[in-house]
Amino acid sequence: MQLIIAEKPSLAANISNSIGSMKRKDGFYEGNGYIVTWVFGHLFSLCDVEKYTGTEENPRWTMDNLPCFPEKFLFELKKDKNKNTDAGVKKQFETISRLCSRDDVDTIINAGDADREGEIIVRLCVQNALKSPKPIKRLWLPDQTTETILEGLSDMKDGSMYDNLADEGFARTYIDWLYGVNLTRYATLKTGTLMRIGRVIVPIVKAIYDRDMAIRNFKSDIYYALVSKTDIDGIELELTSKHKFDKNDLNRAQRSCDVLNANPGIVTEVKSKKDTLSPGKLYSLSKLQNVLGKKYKMSMDESLKIVQDLYEKGYVTYPRTNSEYLATAEHGKIKEIISLVSKMGYPVEFKNKKTIFDDSKIESHSALTPTRKIPAKEHLNEKESIVYGTILRRFVAVFCSEECKTQKTEITIDASGKEQYTVKGMVIAEPGWTKYDDYTKKDKLLPKLTKGDEVKLNFVPTEKETSPPKHYTIETLNNYLKNPFREDKANIETEDDAAEYKAIFEGLELGTEATRTGIIGNARASRYIELKKDVYYILPAGEKLIESVKRMNISMDKYKTATLGKALKQVFRGEISVDDSVELAKNEISQVFQTQTYTSENDIDDGFIGDVIGKCPLCGGNVIRTTFGYGCSAYKDNNCRFGVSNVICSRVIPKSAVYNIITSGRSQKLTGFISPKTGKEFSAAFKLEGDRAVFDFSN
Repeated sequence: MQLIIAEKPSLAANISNSIGSMKRKDGFYEGNGYIVTWVFGHLFSLCDVEKYTGTEENPRWTMDNLPCFPEKFLFELKKDKNKNTDAGVKKQFETISRLCSRDDVDTIINAGDADREGEIIVRLCVQNALKSPKPIKRLWLPDQTTETILEGLSDMKDGSMYDNLADEGFARTYIDWLYGVNLTRYATLKTGTLMRIGRVIVPIVKAIYDRDMAIRNFKSDIYYALVSKTDIDGIELELTSKHKFDKNDLNRAQRSCDVLNANPGIVTEVKSKKDTLSPGKLYSLSKLQNVLGKKYKMSMDESLKIVQDLYEKGYVTYPRTNSEYLATAEHGKIKEIISLVSKMGYPVEFKNKKTIFDDSKIESHSALTPTRKIPAKEHLNEKESIVYGTILRRFVAVFCSEECKTQKTEITIDASGKEQYTVKGMVIAEPGWTKYDDYTKKDKLLPKLTKGDEVKLNFVPTEKETSPPKHYTIETLNNYLKNPFREDKANIETEDDAAEYKAIFEGLELGTEATRTGIIGNARASRYIELKKDVYYILPAGEKLIESVKRMNISMDKYKTATLGKALKQVFRGEISVDDSVELAKNEISQVFQTQTYTSENDIDDGFIGDVIGKCPLCGGNVIRTTFGYGCSAYKDNNCRFGVSNVICSRVIPKSAVYNIITSGRSQKLTGFISPKTGKEFSAAFKLEGDRAVFDFSN
């Protein structure tokens, strides 16, 4: 008897239906030589800090427990969310344990999702349930159709073949725990506000913060461009000079126009050729989310949920893929799908091209495609139809037997030997695949000109305004996160995409296709960012997060995250051990907790919430560190209004300065203040004036 442990009940049901002749029992299916049971995602989670420090009876966040670097990471069974249910975590794990121990079970099959997360979800259950060793096999499913499930069961590999994948999964789990637990508690104790500090969430929020700050601080400027618009047979020909002029140089701009307009322009070259337009590549998850976000304003959470549902129903392949290519081993399967799609009325044919099939561009999973299970229209709701249709139409475009034929034209015009202008345009002669998949590039319509023709020039100074950067959209943020070290572009679909896949395989991306959606969802749920239609904006809590992290010297930028991402890929390739990658994270985290040495002028140590600084100079109560700065603890009893903010003019006010204020009436001189009006840096001390501390610029 073979025991299959699926990651979700829905997959267990699909496997059971595919095998056939199985009876549903309490927590599992049985029949035909198989037992199929399931987990609910993660049944086990890493223990909290208190487990390692022996303070479980008093689970209070305190610096006494930090940093916490376990010698060995411990997992525990998750608590049931609903203690009244009889089908929860505890009961299901007991079922799995009982099934693993059955004498007639001779093989256990890991049917976790086909990624590092799914690998360790089932491994943890087996490790905790199995009392004596039994052979472990791996069921790796690119989709959940009956054909694929039966093919997978007939061609399973030994579980040890996936040890490196499991190691990467455990390394990622340990590293994220170390960052999340240690730095979240540290930052929360420092600020008095819950700060979710994570290896990926902070750089994502920071990217949106940096962009929004650039927009907020942008100061537009006026300049003059030289633009000529000429009507030729009802078609406007627009030329723009490469020269720009300052807003105060209107007269000089006009003189330049007069020079350019003195003679007609001469067409020196006309290039025109017939060409074919290639369709876009098949979808990875993020590229699909880009399209759905831009065209249908679907959030990443929503689009992932829908495509995951389509996957679990067997209609599309595994969704959390980072590739836009297919494996060469899939030729046969793709031919079958093409045959089915052809019967739907689409003009498709098999194409064995490197732009479609390329094993070097696949890490674990091929691009998203329809499966051999084509849904009836009535089986999909409106949004499922949109997502499935988007995937199907791209598949049709890629394998379309009808080419998109175009006429490309390039015209070069000379202006009195002073400047040359080249204008390009394209006309779609035969639509081909564009009838089925969107082609959104807009090309200019050009007038019919031949070499030697004269063109009247009408250059005039045209007032232009410099534009601020644009807010991140679902599409541009996704493109940035896939490779944060390359300038993000709105639409990256070039033939030469080696750099993008190199970045993915090296671990340079921020988050992965499997985790990115959830992390962005957490940032939204924490009110760090918001999504309006398909545009992201920073929120006040997000501003506070990034500015607080900077003040606390917590380095969580894209460089640090990419370093750890590369380490995880090294674990996957067997180049370093799990312990090596964890040690790297420990070293980085330790730097945050190291005691900093400051001079009196550059001191930025503002302590922790609840720290007692000294006695209030007004009423004698204790001055303590609060969420907003420093204040008298006796403010209610004594109606005392003494207080000092812990951040003034972008500068942290240290405990040492407040101590000096309350003991001698004047602080030491501090450097690093930034004037909100001029943006210039200045130095100052503070002196006590009534119940307030005010700037003192005297020597």
